[in-house]
Amino acid sequence: MDAKEISRAVISRLPRYYRYLGELHDEGVERISSQELSVLMKVTASQIRQDLNNFGGFGQQGYGYNVKFLYDEIGSILGLDKKHNLILIGAGNLGQALANYVNFEKRGFLIKGIFDRNEEIHGKVIRGITVRPMDEIEAFMKENDIDIAVLTIPKTGAVEIARKLVSYGIKGIWNFAHVDLNVPDNIEVENVHLSESLMKLSYNLGCKDKN
Repeated sequence: MDAKEISRAVISRLPRYYRYLGELHDEGVERISSQELSVLMKVTASQIRQDLNNFGGFGQQGYGYNVKFLYDEIGSILGLDKKHNLILIGAGNLGQALANYVNFEKRGFLIKGIFDRNEEIHGKVIRGITVRPMDEIEAFMKENDIDIAVLTIPKTGAVEIARKLVSYGIKGIWNFAHVDLNVPDNIEVENVHLSESLMKLSYNLGCKDKN
């Protein structure tokens, strides 16, 4: 089945399956039923089966799922069996925190370069990577086969930077800037609005207080 036919809701749940299966594999669990997985993930067994059936099922009646096999298959579906070269634009507190997050490398996301417009931090080394000036981005992308850019900059500069990244040939943008980016349809953008997530938490807390 063409991946484009899979709903966004299903795709959004795959990383969570992948995380839980990875933890089970690390614990030495060899197989698990949809019912057992549903208890761990707080998702119905029916939902799990429906989600995985979009990609072929992977389970056997009376046996359940082979944890290692399913973990590897979901990783492949998510593209984690490939390496992705990233650049990080914005070396402030959030940018530095992301640069120091080692799990990216374990998942095949390799931060190759860090860029910032602040001249005072040019040359600073963050986890072995030197912070470079913004005007070096285009050449660096071509030399290092960069396909993903991570934006951790104020929204005032994000729109213009995104436009330049598109012209430089970027394929995907992980956007932490608090602004929606208008890019061509062939460019994948994943927006991470931290304040919106916090507001959802606030709403859910309010709902509980009313009950």
